[in-house]
Amino acid sequence: MAVGEKLARVPIRVRATGWSLTSWVLFASSGPLAKAVMVAGWSPAAVTSVRIAVAAVLLVPVAALTRPRALRFRHAELWLLIGYGVVGVAGVQLMFFVAVARVPVAVAMVLVNLAPALVALWVQTVRRTRLPQQVWLGIGLAVAGLIMVAEVWHDTRLDLLGVGAGLGSAVCSAGYFLLGEHGARRHDPIGLTAVGLAVGAVVVAVFTPPWMLPTDLFTAPAVLGGVQVPVWLMMLALAAAGTVLPYLVGLVALRDLPSTLASVLAVVEPLVAAVLAWLLLGQSLELEQMVGVVIMLVGALLVQLTMPETTRVIPTAEFAQGRK
Repeated sequence: MAVGEKLARVPIRVRATGWSLTSWVLFASSGPLAKAVMVAGWSPAAVTSVRIAVAAVLLVPVAALTRPRALRFRHAELWLLIGYGVVGVAGVQLMFFVAVARVPVAVAMVLVNLAPALVALWVQTVRRTRLPQQVWLGIGLAVAGLIMVAEVWHDTRLDLLGVGAGLGSAVCSAGYFLLGEHGARRHDPIGLTAVGLAVGAVVVAVFTPPWMLPTDLFTAPAVLGGVQVPVWLMMLALAAAGTVLPYLVGLVALRDLPSTLASVLAVVEPLVAAVLAWLLLGQSLELEQMVGVVIMLVGALLVQLTMPETTRVIPTAEFAQGRK
């Protein structure tokens, strides 16, 4: 590849990296909202079910009215839509909540963030794309740093079902990146996000139907930052800013960003969560946690600098032309 072509790609990757980081910051920022709702009496499964259902209700009509072509898919692509909704939306959420119900949250977060290693294994073994050793080192550093930030050694309780659910969440998370990368480079991210959320809402509703929840849960007050807010308003914000936007922005990033790199950037989510806990809840970071933060950032930066283009980047102008 000519030097000029490599330089031309730099702004694209930088922009896509920014979108990916924004996505994970939004996911992490939704944590305080979800926690406030759960303190008001909601179960994690109920929060997930209503969150995804409301997100689908918000986005599908907007996509149908403003970009109807985005919702047109061929029959051969049905596997992509079902896979993305079941695995990338419903599977990640359900498996993670099963994990946190049976093992410490820190352990569950470490397990789900094994996804970058799974994505890298898929890329190297199935796509037969040889990854530089620096990429594997960066992934290892990111996971090691996460272990230090999570301080998993403080609670060593293990449950086989919980560990299995955590690993299942990692597999589903890897599926989110791989299916999202495949779909986002061929379809409008708005349409794929809308359909994925709709499929995910149906799957989660099988386990926790939103319409079966008591109505008083929606009118109960939730406290956030010392201010009382109705739960229904909190759930609306969680669905819009904590679900629709991060999923949509994440797919926009995957149009131009290799799935291996995008998965490593996901370590930003627990990092932002730790910072928010420090700023909002007064939970100070220990010395080993701060060292872990540095190690995580070094690992992510190493992957960023050494990751090759595993798939052809589709420029935005060409993508838009292809959708006409």
